[in-house]
Amino acid sequence: MKKYRVGIVGATGMVGQRFMTLLENHPWFEVAVLAASSRSAGKTYQEAIGRKWCMDTPLADKYKDMVIMDAENDIDEITSKVDFVFSAVNMKKDDIKALEEKYAKHECPVVSNNSAHRFTDDVPMVVPELNAEHINVIPYQRKRLGTKRGFIAVKSNCSLQSYVPALYPLHEKFGVKNVLVCTYQAISGASKTFETWPEMIDNVIPYIGGEEEKSEKEPLKLWGEIKDGKIVPANKPNFTAQCIRVPVSNGHLGAVFVNFEKKPTKDEMIEIWNNFKGRAQELELPTAPKKFLNYFTEDDRPQIKSERMLENGMAVSIGRLREDTQYDYKFVCLSHNTLRGAAGGAVLLAELLAAEGYFD
Repeated sequence: MKKYRVGIVGATGMVGQRFMTLLENHPWFEVAVLAASSRSAGKTYQEAIGRKWCMDTPLADKYKDMVIMDAENDIDEITSKVDFVFSAVNMKKDDIKALEEKYAKHECPVVSNNSAHRFTDDVPMVVPELNAEHINVIPYQRKRLGTKRGFIAVKSNCSLQSYVPALYPLHEKFGVKNVLVCTYQAISGASKTFETWPEMIDNVIPYIGGEEEKSEKEPLKLWGEIKDGKIVPANKPNFTAQCIRVPVSNGHLGAVFVNFEKKPTKDEMIEIWNNFKGRAQELELPTAPKKFLNYFTEDDRPQIKSERMLENGMAVSIGRLREDTQYDYKFVCLSHNTLRGAAGGAVLLAELLAAEGYFD
């Protein structure tokens, strides 16, 4: 695979920082441009970030002296230096939509961590193990935008990455009918640390703005199909969600209750989980976990501390599968929200797009 030059648009935020750690030694992608708001433009990255570096690993030397470009006003120059960009900007939704389309219309593909385009019907929202075929809508999007290379692809919401992968391979065989999920979400999902959000210490907040709507609607787009150049969301399963912020640094956990059209046995479910492979594994993408879904038999697993970094934070952990009094089954799922759920999921999507020739 050839090397692709990459820009990170929104490089100073928490997700932008995570992109930088993931791409530091990436075999296919080389960071060529860092861009952020006009407040940071013209500064070196080290000057702009100051004490706001949130990652566990130190800032790589090769990034320290890179001069930050203006994400909005330097698009001509940025797009001339890169093969595609990752978008992790913190702006109003309409402004993000306009900015990402502007990059695409400059013939620069955009792989977005943002939610702004998730329900644009010709923009693929992809978890590479689940619905990789949705990237086939890109030629239709290019036709609408009037581009030859430029397009936008997005990853789904971080909370979905814990529970939807466990349900997805069960649906084809057994028909998932109704799902109730309660998610317990880390503070990094709000781009916070305990230092910047001391109110979260010894606290739980039973509300995350917009999260429940995303958790109920986005799975249906993942389950959708391409018709007449658009992704038409599925009309089932039925999802209801409650999302809670908990005092954890990284890692989202979901408690799932599910009814099926045809009730499987526990052994059938566990076998499907343990043997499941998606397109990312078939292509052996660099960031893809070798084993995507991992079932734990211990009563007290999965746990945030012991499982969130499984397969470099890109795997999903499942446990506590048992029958329920009101639903067919209940179980818990866990994923790392800034790796599998955010920047890592976007890098994996970019690897899929590269392997399938969409950056050429």
